Amino acid sequence: MEERFVKAVEDGLQLSKRIYAGKERPSSAVAAPPRPVAAMDRSSTSSAGLKLHHHQSHLPTAPMMYAVIGDPAIVDNPDIPSYQPHVYGRCDPPALIPLQLNEIAMDVDCFMGSALVEARGKWRVHCVMGSRSCNCRLVVPLGEQGSILGVEVEVGRKSYVTQLIKAEEKESIEKIAKNEGGAFLKPQIFSLTVPQVDGGSIISIKVSWSQQLLYADGQFTISIPFSFPEYVAPFGKRFPKREKIQLNINTGLGKEVLCETTSHPLKERKRHVDKLCFSYEIDVDTWSRIDFLFSYKVYSSDIFGGVLLKSPSVLDTDQREMFCLYLFPGSNHNRKIFRKEVVFLVDISGSMLGKPLENAKNALSAALIELAPADSFCIIAFNEETFSFSSYLELATKEVVENAIQWMDKKFVAGGGTNITRPLNEAMNMLSNARDSIPHIFLITDGAVEDERNICSTVKSLITSRASISPRISTFGIGSYCNHYFLRMLAAIGGGHYDAAYDIDSIETRMQRLCSRALSTVLANINVDVFDHVDEFEVYPFNFPDLSNRSPLVVSGRYRGHIPDSCKAGGTLSDLTDFVTELKVRRTEAIPLNKVLAKQHIDLLTSQAWFSESKPLEEKVTKLSLQYGVPSEYTSMVLLRIDKEKNATEQAANKIDLQKYSDPKNGKITLIQASRIGFGDVTATNENIPAGYGEAKPPEAAEALIKAVSCCNRIADCCCCMCCIQICNKMNDQCVTTLTQLCTALSCFACVECCANVCCGSD
Repeated sequence: MEERFVKAVEDGLQLSKRIYAGKERPSSAVAAPPRPVAAMDRSSTSSAGLKLHHHQSHLPTAPMMYAVIGDPAIVDNPDIPSYQPHVYGRCDPPALIPLQLNEIAMDVDCFMGSALVEARGKWRVHCVMGSRSCNCRLVVPLGEQGSILGVEVEVGRKSYVTQLIKAEEKESIEKIAKNEGGAFLKPQIFSLTVPQVDGGSIISIKVSWSQQLLYADGQFTISIPFSFPEYVAPFGKRFPKREKIQLNINTGLGKEVLCETTSHPLKERKRHVDKLCFSYEIDVDTWSRIDFLFSYKVYSSDIFGGVLLKSPSVLDTDQREMFCLYLFPGSNHNRKIFRKEVVFLVDISGSMLGKPLENAKNALSAALIELAPADSFCIIAFNEETFSFSSYLELATKEVVENAIQWMDKKFVAGGGTNITRPLNEAMNMLSNARDSIPHIFLITDGAVEDERNICSTVKSLITSRASISPRISTFGIGSYCNHYFLRMLAAIGGGHYDAAYDIDSIETRMQRLCSRALSTVLANINVDVFDHVDEFEVYPFNFPDLSNRSPLVVSGRYRGHIPDSCKAGGTLSDLTDFVTELKVRRTEAIPLNKVLAKQHIDLLTSQAWFSESKPLEEKVTKLSLQYGVPSEYTSMVLLRIDKEKNATEQAANKIDLQKYSDPKNGKITLIQASRIGFGDVTATNENIPAGYGEAKPPEAAEALIKAVSCCNRIADCCCCMCCIQICNKMNDQCVTTLTQLCTALSCFACVECCANVCCGSD
């Protein structure tokens, strides 16, 4: 899907050369990027590099709007018609012309390890005649582990808003709604289509999403895509270009915040101990060409933490109190980490062929090099069989690590199916005698298997029996065909960490980050006495992971009862001594814990609902999803055309009555392609389909019809051209009669074949 999107943008940039902008047109607007080489030449090394360059350069790196052009004849300046020759034919698939950006603003609110982002922009349909209209497509690249929260659109007198609906409502809406509202190009790039916008119109967009902050060496970093291509700048100087950024930081930690780096010249507006406010507002000649980046530190020489409490709102479906407990590793670089015993389980099934397996091997090689000589490890590659680097754990000396990397070069050959149970059992047995170290299991896979619930149940029983010396299980999912909720559940049971890479290019980076976080434990077997004082509590995740010096530990949930002003957290240090620290309890109203923690709760609850096959848990996830606007596996997203004044109250409560939009003739409701990742695809795994985010393929009948229509269009294009008309004028009557009969016969045979494919299938 990414390649098709890039190709559509390239076609759109070529079409944009038809637009006349007058004498003020800048030279940068005249020259469109060169087209990629022909498809037949892309197999060469140079061609592949060129294709990759275009593929990367035209994927959006900031919120963007595109005109969806099916008829190239409508492309022109709505203010200054150029009267160019008529263009015959259609763009199939439609071309995407980037719209000109007139204004952009962004509000960023950072709370501990999360951020809520709201971007507002205005785009002009500068490339379509004033008398014509086209669909316009919004594309938003989300940040780290981003989740879309909502979109509002205003075009002239029309207003649109997104809303989540229950899964059972989707079936009835599909009968009356259009199904072209948008799609995820990949999980971190959201797309939505605004229908029928007139040429010359101004489109005002407000889009909000949540994302995670990166953490390293005591430093938080927020990174937001904010790099605009040069060709979205308005023609001439009559359109002012203004950028605005508002950044608010509220750590809730009660400790001083130290600012480190920033990508844009922010001005400090307010400062308290743990609260900061910055702003950036300027008229610019060109839009921002770099992502927005800001980093800050919360300094402490030792492990510290606290507890935040918040009362539920009146509209909250769960009226229990909310809590968020956090522990930070501090800035003591001399604190030792635990000795480790590690078993890496790597999927080498046929679907891992090529870059997925190569990138996984590179990440694993980097993780091995980071091990200390006193650590021990083993590698088990698996498909239907298992292949072990050694029959026992070996010390991570330089020589052994080099041998392991060479072994991977030979043994990491993709082929066969997927069996997770056997290598997982081997790893559990190999780590059964761990005593003065932290045992770890890393599972890396791109596939789904049929016995996943049994795997979780078995591991849960083993871990319960082994208590504190049980292996920590961390999981890493590649692509969309593996069951990410199984992997998340397995990591939660094992007290480890979970991460995923939905596209091949991010496998190596994300795997290295996961290994580094999981293998840098500074405090293990954590326990807190905060729950000794409450009548009832619910905590996510239900097993406390160890505290790593590469990331803070954050657990949250709901409770009933009374929590005192202070409590204690303890655990075991790497020298096997006990550690205890006091946690201050503070009540906060400034930090929206419900919104900040909603994504984490929904993901973990969905994993539990999958594992237990519990309908009540599914309903609970649905309620949370609808209340906080966070997409889930049990909800779908629609785009509604609304009367803003009449529906202001309903929209504020996120309870717009869908019955008002049930008339299919008014076109007021559009179904947006779901952002759900699903619960794995065992069939795709068994067939060794390469890992990827996946996209729905049209049924065979539809493919046959599309091919037939395309064929007829090509014939019609040829027959209608002036050359054919001139040739036909020179034919005698007998030739014309014979040619007509031949064309009629061929058309009949083609129609019969098309009907057979559509009605009877390929069989």
